[in-house]
Amino acid sequence: MISRATPLKRVLEISSPCNKCGHCCKFNSGLIIEEDIDRIAEHLKMDKDLFILTYLEETEMFHTKAFKLKTEFKKDKPYGECVFFSPAEGCKIHDVKPLFCQTSNCFAYSQDLISWFYLNYLVNPDDAESVRQYASYIESGGRIIPGGQLHELVPDSERLKKILEYEEL
Repeated sequence: MISRATPLKRVLEISSPCNKCGHCCKFNSGLIIEEDIDRIAEHLKMDKDLFILTYLEETEMFHTKAFKLKTEFKKDKPYGECVFFSPAEGCKIHDVKPLFCQTSNCFAYSQDLISWFYLNYLVNPDDAESVRQYASYIESGGRIIPGGQLHELVPDSERLKKILEYEEL
């Protein structure tokens, strides 16, 4: 079972191996954490700042700023391919692909692994707005794994109530 406390090493064991079908790469691109930026830029033999400028776009999830690989949108479609996807080659950075891409795959546990990623890298229990946005994610049907209930993230019930009622800003 995957929980918020599942160690990264175990998450990577559960999420592999990728069968390199390219399905996820054809419809979106992955989120990037700081360690990914350094590793991928080095792999591409690029300066970190140039890599960010060329291949990343800033995004925000759960009131947390993050980067995402650029997406090349299809004409008249709300989705597109990851900038590193090639129909002939698949993922051009497969050997150093982002942690999000490593953990969100086509296998049975992918939704739980995505939730694990959100909880460990994007949801900030010390940021009231992050908690509220995560609560909206849950209310809209977002996947919850053990350790991801609101009362587990914010164990102080009075503080959680204030956060959800917008008393704590």
